[in-house]
Amino acid sequence: MAKQTSAKMLRITLVRSPIGNTERHKATLRALGLHRIGQTVEQKDTPTVRGMLAKVNHLVQVETQEEK
Repeated sequence: MAKQTSAKMLRITLVRSPIGNTERHKATLRALGLHRIGQTVEQKDTPTVRGMLAKVNHLVQVETQEEK
């Protein structure tokens, strides 16, 4: 049987404007679902999302939380 583990979720908030950054950074933010400063989205904690956050860590704030 497969173990049921609670997946961790990441709460990602855009805190700085992507204006003046590269198009790749802007595309990464759009792929994460962020469009406006102050907007918060929740994503599952996967290696893909972690890699995206590593590229735009100067623009976002990340909080870890347990999924309910």
